[in-house]
Amino acid sequence: MHALHKILLFHVLTCLGGKARGSEIINGEKAPENSMLYMVSLQNNIKHVCGGFLISEDFVVTAAHCDYLGFTRVVLGTHNLKKTDNGNIRYIKERYKHPSYETVGKGKDIMLLKLAEKARLDNRVQTIPLPRPETNIKENQSCSVAGWGFTSTGGSVVDDLRVVDVSIINLQVCKEKWSGLPLPDSVICAGGYKTNKGFCQGDSGGPLVCDGKAVGVVSFNKFANCNYSDVPNVYTDISKHLPWIESIINRYE
Repeated sequence: MHALHKILLFHVLTCLGGKARGSEIINGEKAPENSMLYMVSLQNNIKHVCGGFLISEDFVVTAAHCDYLGFTRVVLGTHNLKKTDNGNIRYIKERYKHPSYETVGKGKDIMLLKLAEKARLDNRVQTIPLPRPETNIKENQSCSVAGWGFTSTGGSVVDDLRVVDVSIINLQVCKEKWSGLPLPDSVICAGGYKTNKGFCQGDSGGPLVCDGKAVGVVSFNKFANCNYSDVPNVYTDISKHLPWIESIINRYE
């Protein structure tokens, strides 16, 4: 089992690191212009590399593994990456990866970005609330995930933000399907199993949104398979990390 764990984790990490070229939403639709104004594009000097979401005027949440993909700035307030307003580009003052993060397979795949300049909240840029500690996400509950980029395995990048609905999968069922890679309790599973909808490589860091709250952070799937595979998509459970998030934000208050 230990050897299988290593093999699966190697494939997961290889897919994340080697093929992360832009967010990929599978079998979704173009997001309405007045929706999801909290969405953030993490970019290097050339292109989008990861997703994220704005939780206050000066903090963005994303995945810890996105730190290895070389982003240098965040872009706010756009649904079309070709229509970026320079006034909504923010550089990053500090990066806070969860101190216990090691690999995506072990959980804690979450990172806070302290912006060098506060976001200007308006009709294009808004924050999204986080869940309460006692939030109970129910099996089969319909939620959504959004991002920019590929819409199929080996496809091509798209500029418009896309969104897809996904259903919550029971954690025990998810653990059984991921039997070769023991999942921690601090994750949420949704989409990618018994469905053709979900996220794919490069969509990392975006939010899983349930009832108007960001409850999860896109973390990983299996073998970069966007067709879809036999295991659920995995997200970091934000409710399990609220004390850490609050401790970082409180440093600046």
